[in-house]
Amino acid sequence: MVSAGSDAQGTPVPEPEGFGSGLVDVAARRDAGLPDFDWSVLPDGVVRGEFEAPSGTLATIASGDPGNTRVLLIPGATGSKEDFILMLPELAAAGYFVLSCDIAGQYESAQAGPENLFPPRARYDYELFRDDLIAMLDAGDGAAHVVGYSFAATVAQLAFKQRPEKFRSLTLISCPPEAGQCFRGVRFIGWFSGCVTSRVGTALMIWGIRSNVARVAPKRLRFVKSRFAYTRRASVVDIIGLMQHTPDLRQLLAAAGLPKLVAVGEHDLWPLALHRRFAQSIGAKIAVYRGGHSPSETSPYQISRDLIALFESSAPA
Repeated sequence: MVSAGSDAQGTPVPEPEGFGSGLVDVAARRDAGLPDFDWSVLPDGVVRGEFEAPSGTLATIASGDPGNTRVLLIPGATGSKEDFILMLPELAAAGYFVLSCDIAGQYESAQAGPENLFPPRARYDYELFRDDLIAMLDAGDGAAHVVGYSFAATVAQLAFKQRPEKFRSLTLISCPPEAGQCFRGVRFIGWFSGCVTSRVGTALMIWGIRSNVARVAPKRLRFVKSRFAYTRRASVVDIIGLMQHTPDLRQLLAAAGLPKLVAVGEHDLWPLALHRRFAQSIGAKIAVYRGGHSPSETSPYQISRDLIALFESSAPA
């Protein structure tokens, strides 16, 4: 692994190794030229559907031949399947069957929740989200490439721990890079995040999105705000609480032989030094893209390019 020097603790950190926004190619130019558009309108070849998960009905979108190797794209808190809509056609054109869903309690999967489990539970917990993902993995033949974004990157790790044979590769986009109270490393607010309850954290998060702190384009902002009319606030509160107790699976992932990628924006919530340290600790490549916490939105073509390269590295010789 190529080294980019050392962090403050003297630990070597890896370079992107040819991945990421350092490459000026067709994908980078396409990302640079992205227009503002209506995110509720699906591209040609992307179809809506539903999946019956343990927690309830999950809204899905899919593209490609269902007989091809599967790619599962899982969004995080306050997100939705549409966060990947520019990536689905790219991955399908490369020969994959690509499926994304709204996780339980979020957007068009708002009715999925702990009350639907047997026996019913009172709160959204890691097991709920993990078991929903495992059910999606088990619904198809063979193993799949799994891409988890933000909170769902932690869920993907938990699913891998339970069912490693169902994973061809693992990609963690904007993944919390620290275990335990993961918000302690977030820029600017980390120093007081330990004193904030999950309800207050949720309120701050939603305020930041509504106030367009990330400065997203007008049509993107309109779509992001529209999701709050559906998303259950209780699910976001519970997710923020779960992220304050992020499990440490670094040793498990480091021992795993499958291809792994950490993908992150250069202005993510967490400093790049933490992401680089995390990537090295689990033996993953790291790709750094222009933008912030949502590279699937701002660098979809570059991420698709890098995912295809990762997937091909897992194919039998």
